[in-house]
Amino acid sequence: MQRLLLSFLYFFTTLRYPSIDRSIRYYLRDNLYCRLFQAKYVVKDFFIKKKYKTIHYHGEFQQELAFILPFAYWHHLNGTLFKTISCKDTKELYFFSSNHEERYEVRDWTSNYDNFEVPNMTHSASYSYSKWKRVPLKQHYQNDVFVFGKPLLVIANKYNIEWNEQPVNFFDIPTLNTILEKYKHRYQIVYNRPLSSQIVSDNSEILDLHEYAWMRDKHPEVILMNDLYLQHRDKVNNFNHLQLMVYANCSHFVSVHGGTATLASYFGGINILLSKKGIEHQFNEYETIFPLLSGARIVHAKTEQQVLEYLQELF
Repeated sequence: MQRLLLSFLYFFTTLRYPSIDRSIRYYLRDNLYCRLFQAKYVVKDFFIKKKYKTIHYHGEFQQELAFILPFAYWHHLNGTLFKTISCKDTKELYFFSSNHEERYEVRDWTSNYDNFEVPNMTHSASYSYSKWKRVPLKQHYQNDVFVFGKPLLVIANKYNIEWNEQPVNFFDIPTLNTILEKYKHRYQIVYNRPLSSQIVSDNSEILDLHEYAWMRDKHPEVILMNDLYLQHRDKVNNFNHLQLMVYANCSHFVSVHGGTATLASYFGGINILLSKKGIEHQFNEYETIFPLLSGARIVHAKTEQQVLEYLQELF
């Protein structure tokens, strides 16, 4: 029966989204099936409403932020959340869960295959928001620790293998230099590119951009998130906790594709997001689900030059 229904849904999505490449239509099919699958829980979710739901996930960080965390928060507000299970250093993300288990040391991007328990299981051209609620990370983590004399600007970068290829979506040193030269006197810039020892790996090897020593030498006014971590170990539980606290006090972000940009979209304000390549483009996610994460203005740049132009216009 499941196979027959999935075949029908694939046919339906082909008619509904003819412009979507055939190789990725299965994303649409699977998401539609997930929504139908939720009929199984109508009585528990809307009539009995006792704590029963265990939400178990250790896939990609971006999908956890965009799909899983808001689903868990909906169940929390609904009174039906029993337990959440995820990776190391995620307790602060699930601050609302009274029963959270950090079970996994490594993320597995294939682990979400055939998981139809979440209404939005993966990328799609449309989403269901009936069991999806904005998670108030900014309100919960705002603080008076990471407050500076100038407005805060976070540059959230990454440099890792993407799709089993060399890095595609990242800020190189010349681009960083241009941004820092122009904006470090107007903003207190915090530069964030987590090390492999600070976050849970998701099967994408983190490489070295060799920018830390250069930045300390050429732009000492810029604060490195790694340095903040060393300075404030007594105030934070882990690197994710630090990111949440710093981001919560910020309304100006420049970020790059993936979980890096997704986290930066959780805190309102403006997020200028560099994404040269990714399935999000075909599904128009930077205009749909990303702004809904916090009400942030998401500005999608496809090149470094566009990033600089948007900075000039908005910052």
